[in-house]
Amino acid sequence: MPAFPNKNMDIKIGDKFSTSKQITDSVVRAFAELSGDYNPIHLDDEFAKKTQFGKRIAHGMISGALISAVLGYEFKERKVVYLSQTIKFVAPVFIDDTVTATATVANIREDKPIVTIETVCTNQNGDTVVTGEGKIMVLP
Repeated sequence: MPAFPNKNMDIKIGDKFSTSKQITDSVVRAFAELSGDYNPIHLDDEFAKKTQFGKRIAHGMISGALISAVLGYEFKERKVVYLSQTIKFVAPVFIDDTVTATATVANIREDKPIVTIETVCTNQNGDTVVTGEGKIMVLP
């Protein structure tokens, strides 16, 4: 298992960091306002009832924002630059679901302070709603 290039840091493959948030109606409406995404699947109960989901779903990128929150604040070294992120939305997040975003250290480059992170979001039932992989650079 490679050691992190900076001996002052204690990051290793397999380390996990997470955060949870209930995705309320007000969170969804605030995200719509911030993002400009007013898709009725997120905001209109009557519209959403007629979809395959049967009710409103949260914006997928709210889960993406929770991943960013983990890497920006919960990650052991709070001095990171987010380099990339892949995201696959595998199940819907409904209003009032609680989403837990978890980042697991998957790889550490030996030549640079670049860390690959496996990212997963689950709901309160333990169902996976988002998967992906991120890369961050840890600043000195």
